[in-house]
Amino acid sequence: QVQLVESGGGLVQAGGSLRLSCAASGRTFSAYAMGWFRQAPGKEREFVAAISRSGGSTYYADSVKGRFTISKPNAKNTPYLQMNSLKPEDTAVYYCAATQPYSGSAYYIRGSQYAYWGQGTQVTVSS
Repeated sequence: QVQLVESGGGLVQAGGSLRLSCAASGRTFSAYAMGWFRQAPGKEREFVAAISRSGGSTYYADSVKGRFTISKPNAKNTPYLQMNSLKPEDTAVYYCAATQPYSGSAYYIRGSQYAYWGQGTQVTVSS
């Protein structure tokens, strides 16, 4: 069982930056593809960004492209989601997710494709 724990959320003004991290209890992310999702109040969970097991392939939702960066540096460093130029509409609970992929270059954009989830971290962007 893989337990994921997000950190780094908080309150930030529009235009600011935050870095969310995702730690796995007792494991490294070398064997997993990862993703970030978010859920705003009253809305469905939505995809934000994904990265392959190798770290060489990434994919972003159009709403965050050019502003967010997903990274899975190496086995020793915690994966993160760097969020720049934040907007009030980015306000949500952010979740990291992980799964064992079919190949090193595969990434996944549907929540159902992920086996493990964190508990979420709140990000609030004020205008």
